[in-house]
Amino acid sequence: MTIATARLDLREMSEADMPALAAILTDPVAMVAYEGAFSAGEVEEWLHRQRERYARDGFGLWAVVLRASGEMIGQCGITLQRIDDDEVTEVGYLFQRAHWHRGYALEAAAACRDWAFGALPLDDLYAKVRSTNVASMNVAIRLGMTVRRTFTTHYRGVDMPHLAFAVSRAAWERRAPERTA
Repeated sequence: MTIATARLDLREMSEADMPALAAILTDPVAMVAYEGAFSAGEVEEWLHRQRERYARDGFGLWAVVLRASGEMIGQCGITLQRIDDDEVTEVGYLFQRAHWHRGYALEAAAACRDWAFGALPLDDLYAKVRSTNVASMNVAIRLGMTVRRTFTTHYRGVDMPHLAFAVSRAAWERRAPERTA
């Protein structure tokens, strides 16, 4: 499975992507929303979980490859997540800090949003955003999402307030002319 955008290719991650994935997940600044950098073991578990999702769900977080260089610069994709007692379909994204503020997260997430509504029988697509992560909030808003509710996730020993952003299929369909821009 591959998704192509103007500048990016999204594809399943493999073991060969471990160094690029580790560059993201072991960076304490990039991982501030996760309460800090991951260990080498946590990076391996993360990749294993994505590969399980590909097999089980047909989707997961995909490698984001900068077409001009062939470099994996991030990950973005669709996952099943819990928000309180509800299972939701979410678009998620994490990028190497060196590639922030260039529009890659929005470009990749918009392609994933469009893929999800085109390929899956969804009524709504969510983005779980930590309440302190303004950059991710801005991506969600630019994806046409609005805040549906707040919730708290307990992770790594910390209670983390989050916002549940979402866009409905109907709202996505109304934005069709904007999606091609």
